[in-house]
Amino acid sequence: MNTESLTEKSVHLAWCAMVALHLAKRDGQVGSEHQENVFLTRWLATALKQHRFPRETAPDIEWLLKQGRTLGPRAKMRHKLDYLWRSCTGELPAQNDLFRLTYALETAKEMHWVYRLLADREWTGKNAVVMNDSVNAVYLSYSSLDTAFDDDGKQIRPLMARITGNVASLEKLLDRSGWQAKTCPDGSVLFQLMASGGNSHNND
Repeated sequence: MNTESLTEKSVHLAWCAMVALHLAKRDGQVGSEHQENVFLTRWLATALKQHRFPRETAPDIEWLLKQGRTLGPRAKMRHKLDYLWRSCTGELPAQNDLFRLTYALETAKEMHWVYRLLADREWTGKNAVVMNDSVNAVYLSYSSLDTAFDDDGKQIRPLMARITGNVASLEKLLDRSGWQAKTCPDGSVLFQLMASGGNSHNND
C-alpha cells in the first residue's frame, strides 16, 4: 500500500469531518464538547455505513468511532481529527508535546506495532494484561495519560508506558518526534515517556 496515498486520504477524511463540525457549530447544532462528540460519532458512523470515503480509511474511522463511543467527550475527537490533518500539513517540531507523541505512536502503528491504552485494572493486579517480550508493543496507562498534559498539550508529568519487543527502534521513532523513553528501575518493560527539552516535572 502507498503510505503517502493513504495519508492523503486520511487527511481528506479529517478535513471533511472538521468542515462538517464547523458548519454544525455555525448553525447552532453543536455548542459543547459532549455535542461535538455526539455529532462527530454520528457523522463518522454514517460515513462508514455509506462508504463516503475510500476503504483504506476504514481503520481510521473505526478507531475514531471506538474512541468516541467508549470515552465520550474525553475522546477529544476534534483534536484527533486535527492531528490527522496537521500531521501532514504542519511542521512537526512546532507542534505541542501531545501532538508529537501522538504522531510517533500513530507512526509506530503504521509499522505494525501494537498500541493500547490500559485501564488501571489492566495495568496492575490479577487482571493485568499479559505482555510478550517478543512482540513489538507499547501500552500506555489511561490514568497517567489523563494527568500527563495540560490543556495546551504540554507535558506536565511523566507518562507511564510498558514497551516490549524492539525497544531501540521505538526509541529512535520517539526521538525524531522530540520524545524519549527512560527505563524505570522497578520493571524491565516499564518506562517513563518524557518530552525532550525539560517540559516535564518528576516531583508532582
